[in-house]
Amino acid sequence: MRTQLSDIQRMKDRGERLVMVTAYDYTSAQLVDRTDIPLILVGDSLGMVIQGNSSTVPVTIDEMVYHTKAVMRGSSKALVVGDLPFLSYTSPEQAIQNAGKLMQIGGCGAVKLEGGVNLAPTVRRLVDLGIPVMGHLGFTPQSVNQIGMRVQGKTVAHARQLLDDALALEAAGAFAIVLELIPAALAKAITARLHIPTIGIGAGVGCDGEVQVWHDILGLYSDHLPRHTKRYADLGSTIEQALTQYAHEVRERSFPTAANSSVIDANTLAEALGEQTVSVGASAKVAV
Repeated sequence: MRTQLSDIQRMKDRGERLVMVTAYDYTSAQLVDRTDIPLILVGDSLGMVIQGNSSTVPVTIDEMVYHTKAVMRGSSKALVVGDLPFLSYTSPEQAIQNAGKLMQIGGCGAVKLEGGVNLAPTVRRLVDLGIPVMGHLGFTPQSVNQIGMRVQGKTVAHARQLLDDALALEAAGAFAIVLELIPAALAKAITARLHIPTIGIGAGVGCDGEVQVWHDILGLYSDHLPRHTKRYADLGSTIEQALTQYAHEVRERSFPTAANSSVIDANTLAEALGEQTVSVGASAKVAV
Protein backbone atom coordinates (compact mmCIF):
# COMPACT_ATOMS: atom_id res chain seq x y z
CA MET A 1 0.00 0.00 0.00
CA ARG A 2 1.32 3.43 -0.92
CA THR A 3 2.36 5.88 1.82
CA GLN A 4 -0.36 8.43 2.57
CA LEU A 5 -0.13 12.02 3.82
CA SER A 6 -1.59 10.86 7.12
CA ASP A 7 1.28 8.37 7.46
CA ILE A 8 3.82 11.17 7.05
CA GLN A 9 2.18 13.29 9.74
CA ARG A 10 1.87 10.26 12.03
CA MET A 11 5.61 9.63 11.72
CA LYS A 12 6.35 13.16 12.93
CA ASP A 13 3.86 12.85 15.77
CA ARG A 14 5.52 9.60 16.88
CA GLY A 15 9.02 11.00 16.55
CA GLU A 16 9.90 8.61 13.72
CA ARG A 17 12.50 9.96 11.32
CA LEU A 18 11.25 10.48 7.76
CA VAL A 19 13.45 9.24 4.93
CA MET A 20 13.22 10.69 1.44
CA VAL A 21 15.38 10.13 -1.63
CA THR A 22 15.26 11.39 -5.18
CA ALA A 23 14.51 9.11 -8.11
CA TYR A 24 14.29 10.01 -11.77
CA ASP A 25 13.37 6.85 -13.68
CA TYR A 26 11.70 3.45 -13.56
CA THR A 27 14.79 1.53 -12.47
CA SER A 28 15.73 3.78 -9.57
CA ALA A 29 12.11 3.82 -8.38
CA GLN A 30 12.01 0.02 -8.44
CA LEU A 31 15.11 -0.12 -6.26
CA VAL A 32 13.61 2.31 -3.76
CA ASP A 33 10.49 0.14 -3.75
CA ARG A 34 12.55 -2.77 -2.41
CA THR A 35 13.28 -0.75 0.73
CA ASP A 36 11.06 0.82 3.39
CA ILE A 37 11.78 4.41 2.28
CA PRO A 38 8.36 6.14 2.40
CA LEU A 39 9.04 9.24 0.26
CA ILE A 40 10.40 9.73 -3.25
CA LEU A 41 11.14 13.15 -4.70
CA VAL A 42 11.24 13.46 -8.47
CA GLY A 43 13.47 16.48 -8.12
CA ASP A 44 14.35 19.13 -10.64
CA SER A 45 17.89 18.25 -9.58
CA LEU A 46 17.62 15.97 -12.61
CA GLY A 47 18.67 19.06 -14.54
CA MET A 48 22.14 18.56 -13.11
CA VAL A 49 22.59 14.83 -12.46
CA ILE A 50 20.63 13.60 -15.51
CA GLN A 51 20.83 16.43 -18.05
CA GLY A 52 24.28 17.77 -17.15
CA ASN A 53 23.25 21.39 -16.61
CA SER A 54 24.99 23.59 -14.06
CA SER A 55 21.70 24.30 -12.24
CA THR A 56 18.04 23.29 -12.10
CA VAL A 57 16.90 26.42 -13.93
CA PRO A 58 16.65 24.92 -17.48
CA VAL A 59 14.28 22.11 -16.43
CA THR A 60 10.77 22.36 -17.92
CA ILE A 61 7.41 21.13 -16.68
CA ASP A 62 7.16 18.67 -19.58
CA GLU A 63 10.49 17.14 -18.58
CA MET A 64 9.28 16.83 -14.99
CA VAL A 65 6.10 15.11 -16.16
CA TYR A 66 8.15 12.68 -18.28
CA HIS A 67 10.39 11.64 -15.39
CA THR A 68 7.52 11.52 -12.91
CA LYS A 69 5.63 9.08 -15.16
CA ALA A 70 8.69 6.83 -15.30
CA VAL A 71 9.11 6.89 -11.52
CA MET A 72 5.45 6.11 -10.94
CA ARG A 73 5.73 3.02 -13.13
CA GLY A 74 8.50 1.69 -10.89
CA SER A 75 7.05 2.72 -7.54
CA SER A 76 4.19 1.09 -5.67
CA LYS A 77 4.86 1.96 -2.01
CA ALA A 78 6.34 5.43 -1.56
CA LEU A 79 4.51 8.74 -1.69
CA VAL A 80 5.95 10.33 -4.83
CA VAL A 81 6.41 14.11 -4.82
CA GLY A 82 7.01 15.91 -8.12
CA ASP A 83 8.95 19.17 -8.30
CA LEU A 84 7.39 22.21 -9.95
CA PRO A 85 10.35 23.62 -11.91
CA PHE A 86 11.57 27.18 -12.40
CA LEU A 87 8.94 29.65 -13.72
CA SER A 88 6.19 27.02 -13.69
CA TYR A 89 4.22 28.66 -10.84
CA THR A 90 4.56 32.41 -11.35
CA SER A 91 0.83 32.82 -10.68
CA PRO A 92 -1.76 30.71 -8.85
CA GLU A 93 -3.40 29.90 -12.17
CA GLN A 94 -0.15 28.71 -13.73
CA ALA A 95 0.66 26.71 -10.60
CA ILE A 96 -2.73 25.00 -10.75
CA GLN A 97 -2.25 24.11 -14.41
CA ASN A 98 1.25 22.70 -13.98
CA ALA A 99 0.60 20.95 -10.68
CA GLY A 100 -2.38 19.39 -12.40
CA LYS A 101 -0.10 18.11 -15.17
CA LEU A 102 2.28 16.54 -12.66
CA MET A 103 -0.54 14.76 -10.87
CA GLN A 104 -2.91 13.90 -13.72
CA ILE A 105 -0.33 12.97 -16.36
CA GLY A 106 2.74 12.30 -14.23
CA GLY A 107 0.74 10.44 -11.61
CA CYS A 108 2.51 11.72 -8.48
CA GLY A 109 0.75 12.13 -5.15
CA ALA A 110 1.98 15.63 -4.29
CA VAL A 111 4.01 18.55 -5.64
CA LYS A 112 6.86 20.63 -4.23
CA LEU A 113 7.54 24.31 -4.80
CA GLU A 114 10.09 26.83 -3.55
CA GLY A 115 9.09 29.96 -1.66
CA GLY A 116 7.62 31.23 1.59
CA VAL A 117 5.23 34.01 2.53
CA ASN A 118 5.07 35.16 -1.09
CA LEU A 119 3.90 31.72 -2.24
CA ALA A 120 1.46 31.07 0.60
CA PRO A 121 -1.61 32.23 -1.40
CA THR A 122 -0.63 29.89 -4.24
CA VAL A 123 -0.16 27.01 -1.82
CA ARG A 124 -3.60 27.68 -0.36
CA ARG A 125 -5.20 27.64 -3.82
CA LEU A 126 -3.54 24.35 -4.67
CA VAL A 127 -4.47 22.72 -1.38
CA ASP A 128 -8.06 23.91 -1.67
CA LEU A 129 -8.23 22.13 -5.03
CA GLY A 130 -6.99 18.88 -3.52
CA ILE A 131 -3.33 19.14 -4.55
CA PRO A 132 -0.99 18.25 -1.66
CA VAL A 133 1.95 20.67 -1.45
CA MET A 134 5.41 20.30 0.05
CA GLY A 135 7.24 23.58 0.64
CA HIS A 136 10.95 24.30 0.21
CA LEU A 137 12.87 26.97 2.15
CA GLY A 138 16.47 28.02 2.76
CA PHE A 139 18.72 27.50 -0.22
CA THR A 140 16.28 27.23 -3.08
CA PRO A 141 18.10 25.92 -6.18
CA GLN A 142 15.81 27.70 -8.63
CA SER A 143 17.03 31.01 -7.14
CA VAL A 144 20.72 30.14 -7.42
CA ASN A 145 21.36 33.04 -9.81
CA GLN A 146 20.11 35.46 -7.15
CA ILE A 147 21.31 34.02 -3.85
CA GLY A 148 24.22 31.78 -4.87
CA MET A 149 24.84 28.32 -3.44
CA ARG A 150 25.51 29.08 0.22
CA VAL A 151 24.01 28.57 3.66
CA GLN A 152 20.92 30.69 4.28
CA GLY A 153 19.49 32.16 7.49
CA LYS A 154 22.71 33.26 9.19
CA THR A 155 21.53 36.79 10.03
CA VAL A 156 18.80 37.77 12.50
CA ALA A 157 16.58 39.17 9.76
CA HIS A 158 16.98 36.19 7.48
CA ALA A 159 16.49 33.66 10.27
CA ARG A 160 13.27 35.39 11.30
CA GLN A 161 12.14 35.47 7.68
CA LEU A 162 12.66 31.73 7.32
CA LEU A 163 10.58 31.09 10.43
CA ASP A 164 7.85 33.38 9.12
CA ASP A 165 7.99 31.61 5.76
CA ALA A 166 7.65 28.20 7.39
CA LEU A 167 4.69 29.30 9.50
CA ALA A 168 3.02 30.84 6.45
CA LEU A 169 3.41 27.64 4.44
CA GLU A 170 1.97 25.60 7.28
CA ALA A 171 -0.98 27.98 7.64
CA ALA A 172 -1.56 27.75 3.89
CA GLY A 173 -1.94 23.99 4.12
CA ALA A 174 1.47 22.57 3.13
CA PHE A 175 1.87 19.03 4.48
CA ALA A 176 5.67 19.23 4.89
CA ILE A 177 8.60 21.58 4.26
CA VAL A 178 12.10 20.91 2.95
CA LEU A 179 14.74 22.97 4.77
CA GLU A 180 17.91 23.19 2.70
CA LEU A 181 21.30 24.59 3.67
CA ILE A 182 20.34 26.43 6.83
CA PRO A 183 22.12 26.30 10.21
CA ALA A 184 21.28 23.17 12.18
CA ALA A 185 20.13 25.09 15.26
CA LEU A 186 17.78 27.23 13.17
CA ALA A 187 16.34 24.18 11.42
CA LYS A 188 15.75 22.54 14.80
CA ALA A 189 14.01 25.66 16.11
CA ILE A 190 11.76 25.93 13.05
CA THR A 191 10.91 22.23 13.32
CA ALA A 192 9.91 22.66 16.96
CA ARG A 193 7.50 25.47 16.05
CA LEU A 194 5.73 23.58 13.29
CA HIS A 195 3.05 20.93 13.50
CA ILE A 196 3.91 19.61 10.03
CA PRO A 197 7.12 17.66 9.28
CA THR A 198 10.37 19.25 8.14
CA ILE A 199 12.75 17.36 5.88
CA GLY A 200 16.32 18.55 5.93
CA ILE A 201 19.14 18.56 3.44
CA GLY A 202 22.22 20.27 4.77
CA ALA A 203 20.16 21.38 7.78
CA GLY A 204 21.42 19.12 10.55
CA VAL A 205 19.79 16.33 12.50
CA GLY A 206 17.09 18.45 14.14
CA CYS A 207 14.63 18.15 11.27
CA ASP A 208 11.94 15.49 11.22
CA GLY A 209 13.58 13.76 8.30
CA GLU A 210 16.22 13.87 5.58
CA VAL A 211 16.28 13.95 1.78
CA GLN A 212 19.32 13.24 -0.36
CA VAL A 213 20.04 13.05 -4.07
CA TRP A 214 20.24 9.53 -5.52
CA HIS A 215 23.44 10.14 -7.44
CA ASP A 216 25.22 11.71 -4.46
CA ILE A 217 24.63 8.94 -1.94
CA LEU A 218 25.36 6.18 -4.46
CA GLY A 219 28.54 7.72 -5.88
CA LEU A 220 27.19 8.26 -9.39
CA TYR A 221 27.81 12.00 -9.74
CA SER A 222 31.45 13.01 -9.73
CA ASP A 223 31.11 16.68 -10.70
CA HIS A 224 30.54 17.87 -7.13
CA LEU A 225 29.95 16.16 -3.77
CA PRO A 226 28.26 18.61 -1.39
CA ARG A 227 29.45 18.77 2.20
CA HIS A 228 25.97 17.91 3.43
CA THR A 229 25.83 14.53 1.73
CA LYS A 230 27.41 11.15 2.47
CA ARG A 231 28.46 8.61 -0.11
CA TYR A 232 27.08 5.20 0.86
CA ALA A 233 28.40 3.40 -2.21
CA ASP A 234 30.86 4.01 -5.04
CA LEU A 235 28.74 2.75 -7.90
CA GLY A 236 30.51 5.05 -10.33
CA SER A 237 33.73 3.07 -9.93
CA THR A 238 31.84 -0.23 -10.02
CA ILE A 239 30.14 0.72 -13.27
CA GLU A 240 33.42 1.95 -14.77
CA GLN A 241 35.09 -1.37 -13.95
CA ALA A 242 32.19 -3.34 -15.41
CA LEU A 243 32.21 -1.33 -18.64
CA THR A 244 35.97 -1.70 -18.96
CA GLN A 245 35.70 -5.48 -18.52
CA TYR A 246 32.82 -5.66 -21.00
CA ALA A 247 34.80 -3.74 -23.63
CA HIS A 248 37.85 -5.96 -23.05
CA GLU A 249 35.87 -9.18 -23.51
CA VAL A 250 34.18 -7.95 -26.67
CA ARG A 251 37.52 -6.97 -28.20
CA GLU A 252 39.10 -10.28 -27.14
CA ARG A 253 36.12 -12.23 -28.53
CA SER A 254 35.51 -13.89 -25.16
CA PHE A 255 32.00 -12.40 -25.11
CA PRO A 256 29.48 -13.34 -26.31
CA THR A 257 29.94 -17.10 -25.98
CA ALA A 258 27.77 -19.97 -27.21
CA ALA A 259 25.84 -19.70 -23.94
CA ASN A 260 24.81 -16.17 -24.93
CA SER A 261 23.77 -17.17 -28.46
CA SER A 262 20.80 -18.77 -30.18
CA VAL A 263 20.91 -21.73 -32.59
CA ILE A 264 19.34 -22.47 -35.95
CA ASP A 265 18.96 -25.78 -37.75
CA ALA A 266 21.96 -26.15 -40.07
CA ASN A 267 19.87 -27.23 -43.06
CA THR A 268 17.49 -24.32 -42.55
CA LEU A 269 20.39 -21.90 -42.55
CA ALA A 270 22.00 -23.50 -45.60
CA GLU A 271 18.74 -23.38 -47.53
CA ALA A 272 18.16 -19.77 -46.54
CA LEU A 273 21.64 -18.86 -47.77
CA GLY A 274 21.31 -20.87 -51.00
CA GLU A 275 24.06 -23.24 -49.95
CA GLN A 276 24.36 -27.03 -49.95
CA THR A 277 22.54 -28.64 -47.05
CA VAL A 278 24.51 -30.61 -44.51
CA SER A 279 24.69 -34.38 -44.83
CA VAL A 280 22.76 -36.73 -42.59
CA GLY A 281 24.58 -37.25 -39.31
CA ALA A 282 26.28 -33.90 -39.45
CA SER A 283 25.66 -31.30 -36.79
CA ALA A 284 22.07 -30.17 -37.11
CA LYS A 285 22.39 -26.91 -35.20
CA VAL A 286 24.43 -23.79 -35.87
CA ALA A 287 24.96 -21.05 -33.30
CA VAL A 288 24.08 -17.55 -34.43
